[in-house]
Amino acid sequence: MTDNSFVITGAHVVPVDGDAFDGGAVVVQDGRITAVGPDVTPPDDLPVVDAAGAWLLPGFVEAHGHVGIHEEANGSAGNDTNEMTGPNMAAVRAIDAVDIDDEGFRDALSGGITSIVVKPGSGNPIGGQTVAIKTWGGRTIDEQLISDAVSIKSALGENPKRVYGEKGQTPSTRLGVAKVIREAFVAAQDYRADRDAAHAKGEPFTRDLTKEALVRVLDGELAWDQHTHRHDDIATAVRLAEEFGYRLVVNHGTEAHKIADLLAEKGIPVIYGPLFTSRSKVELRDRGIPNLTTIAAAGVRVAITTDAPVVPINMLVTQATMAVRDGLPRQTALEAITSAPADILGFGDRVGRIAAGYDADLVLWDGDPLDATSRAQRVWIEGKQVFAYVDGQGVTTPRW
Repeated sequence: MTDNSFVITGAHVVPVDGDAFDGGAVVVQDGRITAVGPDVTPPDDLPVVDAAGAWLLPGFVEAHGHVGIHEEANGSAGNDTNEMTGPNMAAVRAIDAVDIDDEGFRDALSGGITSIVVKPGSGNPIGGQTVAIKTWGGRTIDEQLISDAVSIKSALGENPKRVYGEKGQTPSTRLGVAKVIREAFVAAQDYRADRDAAHAKGEPFTRDLTKEALVRVLDGELAWDQHTHRHDDIATAVRLAEEFGYRLVVNHGTEAHKIADLLAEKGIPVIYGPLFTSRSKVELRDRGIPNLTTIAAAGVRVAITTDAPVVPINMLVTQATMAVRDGLPRQTALEAITSAPADILGFGDRVGRIAAGYDADLVLWDGDPLDATSRAQRVWIEGKQVFAYVDGQGVTTPRW
């Protein structure tokens, strides 16, 4: 039997989908959950982890972070978040810049986070391709990969207009930012038509990595992760998405509460946050944790983000706790850091729930994780223990 096969018994199990239960068992074989429930009888040949009343939840999912490409304590040498040499960087890929030795990944484990979508920054109207990875694993990022076909990061509002306005070039206004995005998609539509025509005729065709990436958005393979704060910028994001027919995910959504009914009607999800920040720029002046409650109450599917390292990634669950304090239903808060981000970004068939067939990404807590005093005691990723809290300190398992 492999070292990633075992049974957890005696826990208070919170599967996220479905009712919590006490006792029973969660069976893990070869890194996957094979059975879960209060009446499960585990195989006799598997090692047993006696949880003794601790809380067992799926590993949390950070939907929008920069861990590994904006390394902590490494200054400019560790910051590869934005390729700000041109406003359309659809061809660049976050996977090519992630340093898995960034301390943020160890912080993630201590906060019960086992998956993260690492995204380029918001300096460009079109920032580049994101990547979904586990927060620990082998010696290369490729061994932590969930999916490199998740989304393309885009930005509206103050950030891109400031970056390029200071350079004295387009885009220096909100009008210009929208123009850059619109022109890029028109060019991608033309590219797709020319490519398909050439292929139909058996003629050679010169590839363009930037346009190819945007064609994947047009074809529905990749989501469009739209950094946007103000409600008018969110309206522009919706307008562009409907013009070109792509799948829009609002990121940050500081003023999404002002048009929450519109987003709900159109089925557009919001990755909200970070929640623990100051009003550092004009478009954040209406920020507030209660806004998330309003957005969710309107029927919008929500996830919560730390935007790490903007907020330390291990405080993801703390943000969810504060959201509950300000009116977000408890179940919605748990979903916002587990199943919702995984579903929104296209890998909800693998992580975010405790269910048969899912990756055994599990966290054992010494109490309710939405109690700010609770601590992650043990963390498994694909059935391998990667973290334990022992003798008053967190211990991370060496990579394999």
